[in-house]
Amino acid sequence: MSNISVGSATGADEAVAALRADGSSDAAIKAFVRLYGELAAGATGLVAESDIDPVVDLPYGVDVHADPESRRAALAATAVVRLNGGLGTSMGMERAKSLLAARSSATFLDVIAQQILALRRRWEVPLPLILLDSFATQADSLAALAAYVDLPVEGLPLDVLQSREPKLDARDLRPVVWPRAPHLQWCPPGHGDLYPSLVASGVVDRLRERGMRYVFVANADNLGATPDPHLAAWFAASGAGYAAEVTPRTAMDRKGGHLARRRRDGQLILRDTAQCPAADMGAFTDARRHPFAHCNNVWIDLDVFAEVWDRHEGVLPLPLIRNTKTVDPRDPTSPSVVQIESAVGAAVEVFPDATAIVVPRSRFVPVKSCADLVVLRSDVYVDAEDASLQVSEPLRGLPQVDLDPRYYGRIDWLEARFPAGPPSLRQCDALTVVGDWTFGAGVRCVGRVHLDDPGEARCIPDGTVLTG
Repeated sequence: MSNISVGSATGADEAVAALRADGSSDAAIKAFVRLYGELAAGATGLVAESDIDPVVDLPYGVDVHADPESRRAALAATAVVRLNGGLGTSMGMERAKSLLAARSSATFLDVIAQQILALRRRWEVPLPLILLDSFATQADSLAALAAYVDLPVEGLPLDVLQSREPKLDARDLRPVVWPRAPHLQWCPPGHGDLYPSLVASGVVDRLRERGMRYVFVANADNLGATPDPHLAAWFAASGAGYAAEVTPRTAMDRKGGHLARRRRDGQLILRDTAQCPAADMGAFTDARRHPFAHCNNVWIDLDVFAEVWDRHEGVLPLPLIRNTKTVDPRDPTSPSVVQIESAVGAAVEVFPDATAIVVPRSRFVPVKSCADLVVLRSDVYVDAEDASLQVSEPLRGLPQVDLDPRYYGRIDWLEARFPAGPPSLRQCDALTVVGDWTFGAGVRCVGRVHLDDPGEARCIPDGTVLTG
């Protein structure tokens, strides 16, 4: 505790006591204590534009080619981890977002399982799947995957449970007390918790004992992120300990994280929105200056990771992400709290030889809103036999969809207004909906479509073709 400033030691001690009582691992506690020390010392986690240079010169995945045996060998040494700790609260859900229907009746977890099984059959590799679950998602997610009896790999778990940590009272950084809803006193530590969770669970050792050299990590809500054999072979041949996938930024990625080079040492780093000073947001969102969006698809060499872990004595020095919220996110009058977080992609700065590669947009299909879900469910994508997502009009690009949050912000509101499913978007460049519109069956959107607020609920008849 000596690295924690005077005046906050009581808060640190109380937080550690709460973590131990909650059953947190030593690795998770060490990670929390390190970040708490930075927070108590006044660290903000902000990365100024003047301290970084843009990343523009990177290899492109479309130029990567490997012979079949190299691809098979790399995939045979790869395990897949899906970050599955999130509830779809921003979409009005109270369960794992991955249990939401993504394509027809198939959930995100269904599609992920089908993708893994298809790759195993084609390449004759074990390709273990491991979820990083939270307390809120574990039971339902494992119950859903029980339908895939061939999915588990002997000797390896289907999931690892990430830790949780106390929310800190913004006034004194002591664990907040909220008797009316004690579960709200806790929060997730961000998906940077992947690293201590994999080590503490023994999964890293068990993977290496089985000859697994690499781990591919991606968000569970990104169905484009399959463990591509070409990329697996590229990473194995690169000799790097860590690689991040990035993709050209679009208007929909303006506030997403990006890679940069730290000026003082040339090291690759990840800068998320929460780490950008308000004065630098103009540069942050400028796709000409920072042309690539970080996909949160990362490749890790477990042998190198083990060396890095030992070098840092069991706690990766991930940068602090400081989030200020209210203890009850639905009650803005409840006490202000600080949540300490870290990001899985931030480990890029812990590996001196870290690299990155530019991948097609088809590998970055995040679903952060109901509008994203409309695109995913639409005919913009076609389903392949291996359950991979394929863009129906690859030369056209993805449409930008903006839906009025007053009527489409929750999943139940969305589905009530698209009772027959999304309209056809394969010939659509942009769809903006303002007001309360319900879409009939067989509606097609062509070009740039803008629906103004009609002032009352309106229906678009079946078979309507909407144009700019």
